[in-house]
Amino acid sequence: MPSVHGVRETLHRLPQVPMPISVGSKAPDFSLPSSEIENGRPGKMISLGDFLGKKHVVLAFYPLDFSPTCTGEHGCFKNDFGAFEGVDAVVLGVSIDSAWCHAAFKKELGIAYPLLADFHPKGKMAESYGFYHADKGITGRGTVIVAKDGTVAFVEENALGEARSNAKILAALEALR
Repeated sequence: MPSVHGVRETLHRLPQVPMPISVGSKAPDFSLPSSEIENGRPGKMISLGDFLGKKHVVLAFYPLDFSPTCTGEHGCFKNDFGAFEGVDAVVLGVSIDSAWCHAAFKKELGIAYPLLADFHPKGKMAESYGFYHADKGITGRGTVIVAKDGTVAFVEENALGEARSNAKILAALEALR
């Protein structure tokens, strides 16, 4: 039978599984550099507070720019962009990539919404929402809708290779009307 010390050691080495934020919680504020251009270079700061009282915020957490699933998902957000605007929402993509990488990814795909660089300290914003996978060094895949009043209205976590459903996100936004 293993000793208590051996069990603790084993448990300590198991990957820490993040727990996504709960619906009804106050959304943690953030201010991150983005793919948006300011003074001729990417990095315009975007904060949750920029949208409170004005728009619902769809935080689309994803692992990495230019990866196959992430590229396909952003294409879907791009195609449904008008529908998100129609339900008074703004989409913000969030990953650990830099603002420069985001700017290149955004240009490559023709994305119209900002991509936020949770680059340094790495994954801090995603961790506050429960979507940073420290054992992998990447942001997990998930969606959080922050209502105009700053409360979390919807949370869904997806497996890393599994794309999210825009129909489900749009239905949740419709329910906020």
